[in-house]
Amino acid sequence: MKQARAARTRQALVQAAATEFDRKGYDGASLTRISRTAGVSMGALTFHFASEQELAEAVCAEGEEITRAVVQRMVGAGEPALQAAVALTLALVVLLEDEARVRAAARLARERRAEQPDAWTELWEPVLRERLRSASLQEPGGGVDPAAVATLCLLLVRGAETTVREHVLTCGTPAQDVIGQFSDVWRLVLKGVSAAPGTGSGRAGERRAIPRPSRSG
Repeated sequence: MKQARAARTRQALVQAAATEFDRKGYDGASLTRISRTAGVSMGALTFHFASEQELAEAVCAEGEEITRAVVQRMVGAGEPALQAAVALTLALVVLLEDEARVRAAARLARERRAEQPDAWTELWEPVLRERLRSASLQEPGGGVDPAAVATLCLLLVRGAETTVREHVLTCGTPAQDVIGQFSDVWRLVLKGVSAAPGTGSGRAGERRAIPRPSRSG
């Protein structure tokens, strides 16, 4: 019973810390606000986490674990390279909409980038680039540059993160239907891809459906 209560307290602290780090970053975070949001005393916070650094590491670990599971599931789906890139980026956007732990992990990873690589982006960007390189997107007479597609994916995911966080800061909740907005962006991109030399007519791109990722849980 006591262990279960301790586990609930720890999880409440991680969730509250994720919200705080997502909104304020590491330097702007307040342990007092975290304990208040979690509904526990500062003594309980320091019992579970001796420092802000330990708390940040716990948040990052959970956010990265959630992200890693999604990446593994999407990569294992066996879709063609371009469709896999679309599906993965949209799945990441869903995570950023739904999970403060993921947004916090992404932000904290960038803030600590001077000390180490961006750990959150490293979970998915190299996998995506390798997937695009391993499958031939090139067709006779022209085609699509896999490196350019990978860079586009990176920019879209970072844009989604910024969009969601800005809405949280101004309205207190994640932006509504960011996934719908970014699905529309992909439709425009695929229309252009389909019209590129050697990739067929633009009409095919207009008909191509963008599946809406399902939310876990």
